[in-house]
Amino acid sequence: MSDLRFRVVEAAFRRKAEEVVYPSERPSLYFAKNVFNREKMHKYLPAQAYEKLIDSIDNGMPLSRSTADAIAAGMKQWAIDMGATHYTHWFHPLTEGTAEKHDAFVEPDGKGGMIEEFSGKLLIQQESDASSFPNGGIRNTFEARGYSAWDVSSPAFIVDDTLCIPTIFIAYTGESLDYKAPLLKSLDAVNKAALDVCHYFYPDVKKIYTYLGWEQEYFLVDEGLYAARPDLLLTGRTLMGHESSKNQQLEDHYFGAIPTRVLEFMKELEIEALKLGIPVKTRHNEVAPNQFELAPIYEECNLANDHNLLIMALMRKLARKHGFRVLLHEKPFKGVNGSGKHNNWSLGTDTGILLMAPGKTTEDNLRFITFIVNVLMAVYRHNGLLKASISSATNAHRLGANEAPPAIISSFLGTQLSLILEHLENSNSDDLDIAGKQELKLNIARIPELLIDNTDRNRTSPFAFTGNRFEFRAVGSEANCASAMLALNAAVAEQLKLFKAEVDAKIAEGKDKFTAILDIIRKTIKVCKPIHFDGNGYSDEWKEEARRRGLDCETSVPLIFDNYLKPESIKMFESTGVMNRKELKARNEVKWETYTKKIQIEARVLGDLAMNHIIPVATKYQTSLIDNVYKIKDLFPAEKAAYLSSKNMELIEEIAKCTIAIKEQVDHMIEARKVANRISSEREKAIAYHDTVVPKLEEIREYIDNLELIVDNEMWTLPKYRELLFIR
Repeated sequence: MSDLRFRVVEAAFRRKAEEVVYPSERPSLYFAKNVFNREKMHKYLPAQAYEKLIDSIDNGMPLSRSTADAIAAGMKQWAIDMGATHYTHWFHPLTEGTAEKHDAFVEPDGKGGMIEEFSGKLLIQQESDASSFPNGGIRNTFEARGYSAWDVSSPAFIVDDTLCIPTIFIAYTGESLDYKAPLLKSLDAVNKAALDVCHYFYPDVKKIYTYLGWEQEYFLVDEGLYAARPDLLLTGRTLMGHESSKNQQLEDHYFGAIPTRVLEFMKELEIEALKLGIPVKTRHNEVAPNQFELAPIYEECNLANDHNLLIMALMRKLARKHGFRVLLHEKPFKGVNGSGKHNNWSLGTDTGILLMAPGKTTEDNLRFITFIVNVLMAVYRHNGLLKASISSATNAHRLGANEAPPAIISSFLGTQLSLILEHLENSNSDDLDIAGKQELKLNIARIPELLIDNTDRNRTSPFAFTGNRFEFRAVGSEANCASAMLALNAAVAEQLKLFKAEVDAKIAEGKDKFTAILDIIRKTIKVCKPIHFDGNGYSDEWKEEARRRGLDCETSVPLIFDNYLKPESIKMFESTGVMNRKELKARNEVKWETYTKKIQIEARVLGDLAMNHIIPVATKYQTSLIDNVYKIKDLFPAEKAAYLSSKNMELIEEIAKCTIAIKEQVDHMIEARKVANRISSEREKAIAYHDTVVPKLEEIREYIDNLELIVDNEMWTLPKYRELLFIR
């Protein structure tokens, strides 16, 4: 190991986390301690303001200015009592992260002093520079104004000394510039569409909730080693590095004993998460070395999404206290599994019914099948769009890599549910015995006694049914869950509206309600059958089969993004009120530009490292070999010297071959970037980067990784995989 790498490793080993004082009470006693939840609202708000705020949260009722002032006063007092000195509007710009601008509560009192002040106006609205965030051309640089507006459905919380108020972010002209605004609209669209269908079965239901339970995978590396890898520091992944002799092939890391240092980090992370009301429940080692996972109990989708963004910020902050850096890139290390974020998605009623859970009565199970089939139809109709919603320059390294769902959207249902749908598809009206509106006998053995979790799990399925929910497994580790959720919600909302229109038309023709439902279900099962696949999604045979079925099999990320602007996608988003054409075009401009910039950064980093680190180190070692050859010739007779120096000569030639190839490929990559950068269209530029720059990254890496195996370990300046991937 080189002196430099020895020092950074030694520093990482010796570094100790700051002393953590763990709470002595049970977690249930400090859960949501830092959240302005209903308990605190009731305590700090006047009764009338509390009732109006709850009505706004539950029913969407508007708040008057006087009520907002009263809420702001109570929220400020709670925050000050908790030690807060500042407040911020906390929003989700199109960067996959969060944004905040902190303002102090203090205002001049007119007498030479200061007072704590926080009004309803400051609570409800704040102005930010909309041109400085990704906006896809909606705002010009000289048109800076944008607004953040309070999302009453997500409670305020305190981080350090700052009161954080969840908000949406919109342009001065009204278009959304964030993920939260369209997510909220998609939740409203699902509520309305699912409620109408739900009333076929349960007329008393008043609201439909969308639930999300995310599972967050991540890597930890020693901070000292991280600092010694410029590629990790600047891109989040290793752009070079030969795989370790031992990585995950023994399968001894998954669910293994959690390393002591990691467990200390996890414990503090859980404590701080619980204080913020994030119901974290599960922690464990993942498959790859240094890879871990945590997961909460599912929550309402908007809140769950806020909590996922919060947990990622907490992870980054607390990891450094424990001498780690957290890696959320989907593929930080080549040759071992990458990280995803499984999104467990479901629908439920205000009466406690999970719409995609089997029941004990025939009617309940008809409801179950109704919603399952409509979700499948939505996924089938918009499979390309759903793939676009989880696609990125970083997730492209993970999807389809025989470790994660393939880059083809399909749905796994399991044996029992598959048989039920197959029976319904092939049945006819003679198979049904309708004895009344509330009695429907399906000629399917034991359908009233379906069991939850009655299927195996298929890890190769991007969208798998898992008992009472669907697991969207293709979402990337560092992604904002809202991107996938708002697309799925909007697609399901559109399909449920179409389904209800078809059923109502059948009823208008004189058919019984449940017969009408079954007729449309039967037809829908036949149409969406191509999306149903229970086999091995990693196989080449499936790729060919998927093409025959008409599923989207595109693998180029810039081209996958085209799905957002297809007529059927624009129609779907506009008909559900989630986004309009202008917003969709702007978001695609952001997606293409972001893709280009990420590849551009990777190319520049790799080029710099290749020319300034790799080639000089390899040449230095090559020089030492050449010197050794000359010394052998001086020391030994010619015949013996030739024999002794032959192996060194092979290494000298191999190093020359690699360094020359690296220089040539770096030059070609730079030229490819120059050509691509002259393209004005963001779409065409992204395509050029995908087609001409990305392949060079892998070609250059191959030669560098070969040199890593040749060059003297003492000379190699960059920490290797065997050092990065095993926490001591």
